[in-house]
Amino acid sequence: MMKQSKALAILKSGKNVFLTGSAGAGKTYVLNQYISYLKSNKVAVAITASTGIAATHMNGMTIHSWAGIGVKDSFGPTDLQSLKDKKYLTDKLEQVQVLIIDEISMLHKQQLEMVNMVLKFFKKNTLAFGGIQVVFCGDFFQLPPVGRQQEDNKEKFAFMSNAWLEASPVVCYISEQFRQSDNSLNRILNEIRAGSPNQSTMDVLTSALKNNVPKDEFITKLYTHNVDVDRINTEKLLHLHTKSKVFQAEIKGNEKLRELLSKSVLTDAVLELRLKTKVMFIKNNYDKGYMNGTLGEVVDFSEDGFPMVKIAGGYVIEAIPEDWSIEDELGKTLASFKQVPLRLAWAITVHKSQGMTLDAAEVDLSKTFERGQGYVALSRLKNLESLFLTGFNSMALQVDPLALKVDKRFRELSTEAENKWYEEELEKYASLFLKVCTESAARQEMLKKTRKKTRKSKSEDYQDFSDEPIVNGKKLVPLNKAIKTKTDKPTTYEKTLALIREGKDLKTIAEERNITEGTVLGHILKLIEHYDDLDLSAFKPDATTIKKIESAMMELGDDIRGENGRILMTPIHQHLEESIPFDTIRLAMLFIKP
Repeated sequence: MMKQSKALAILKSGKNVFLTGSAGAGKTYVLNQYISYLKSNKVAVAITASTGIAATHMNGMTIHSWAGIGVKDSFGPTDLQSLKDKKYLTDKLEQVQVLIIDEISMLHKQQLEMVNMVLKFFKKNTLAFGGIQVVFCGDFFQLPPVGRQQEDNKEKFAFMSNAWLEASPVVCYISEQFRQSDNSLNRILNEIRAGSPNQSTMDVLTSALKNNVPKDEFITKLYTHNVDVDRINTEKLLHLHTKSKVFQAEIKGNEKLRELLSKSVLTDAVLELRLKTKVMFIKNNYDKGYMNGTLGEVVDFSEDGFPMVKIAGGYVIEAIPEDWSIEDELGKTLASFKQVPLRLAWAITVHKSQGMTLDAAEVDLSKTFERGQGYVALSRLKNLESLFLTGFNSMALQVDPLALKVDKRFRELSTEAENKWYEEELEKYASLFLKVCTESAARQEMLKKTRKKTRKSKSEDYQDFSDEPIVNGKKLVPLNKAIKTKTDKPTTYEKTLALIREGKDLKTIAEERNITEGTVLGHILKLIEHYDDLDLSAFKPDATTIKKIESAMMELGDDIRGENGRILMTPIHQHLEESIPFDTIRLAMLFIKP
């Protein structure tokens, strides 16, 4: 187990890192320390998370939005090329030097694979994630990724992906505990993490069912389902016949990012508060005396019209509007959401409580439907005395068996890293890493300026041929119109086309062109749209491979098609137990009649 200071030193060394530890160990604190360090040294850092809620805690965006992968479940050469046409994506993906992904436990492994693919493509580098530093942060005992029905967690967890193996992150398992001051609650949480809550733990939790909520004390309710939370909060607010004020959020910036922020911030764009409303602060502001999860009651409105919130101990805080924002790699604000940092707090879901610290909670785990929900709920609290349990089922204390198994390995790897790296050595790596980042940033800026000067005359963007005639159901576009630039020099497509006509295979073309095989495949897929006479025999996979893919397609039936009827690679890849690479499947599809 590792201290925060050692984990921070390893992060600064530029190594890929998996930052983990139990709830309340200070993972987010270490991340924020590293982010501040990177920004102060002008290192381009992308701050992302698997969910919008987690992203807003760090002024970041979801990894899906940042990488341009959206909600896709697979990504191919054509998709990559379409991303290349989006200048805002090109600029940020080419300049990024450090990528942080928080709440990694909730990111599906296939999505991490796509992020890896996108960065390799934009960085023109076959190293993991295009050669940049990646930092995964999270705890796999918490909520798992959302997947397809009956999909096993081994098919979902990010650490099961090839991208994770390629990155080979140093595991920093931090051990300091800053949330739980109660050894009894710590013991229970550790037993849950060990997968073996004993009878004494069951007795303690059963006794918590008998705890009566004090009548003169407000305690928020935690539920596993949104429907319960929405019903309770709406009913409670409507029952208050007191002075009311409505607070309108001030939202600025890029339209799509404004929408993303509005969905991710834990309060409403239009928030009604009444005197005696039970509220929760949803942002950390230690100077003003509140943190994410601090509970209170609206007792007045200030002269400026803002809510006056009375918290535990009788202290009254004026809830002045705060900013949530999405920033780019260099800290420039792209979108902002300004609102009083409060939400209705008679009830909240376990999912949205992740990352919070609660002074007390009335917890209903009777409808627990996912492993990890019980652990997340209990770990929000500081001690057992503040737990008022109204019910729990057999799944409430369960953790995923695979997460349990891999956690033991993560602890071992963290110990190895602790013993392997010394402070003096890490400091040398840190200096070298900053130097490399500085030189890389200067090089990117030079390339950016060069591209601006030559973009009009040397653009190789693929054109729209919607007006071209269709022959035999296919658009046939002459070479000089389809892929030729305004200069007389051959384009990248023409160079690939010439080598195809020479009968060279995929690997040879990639080596001679000094590009990846995936890029060559992307060229092929573009070229066959316009040339019927291409001889692709050099790219045909062996007969056994094609037969396996054909058999998989027949067995899967309609499951291989998306909503638009397009054939999806992922079901085939998974059906074949990932034994055949995506690129090979795509090549085979050129020779298979679906």
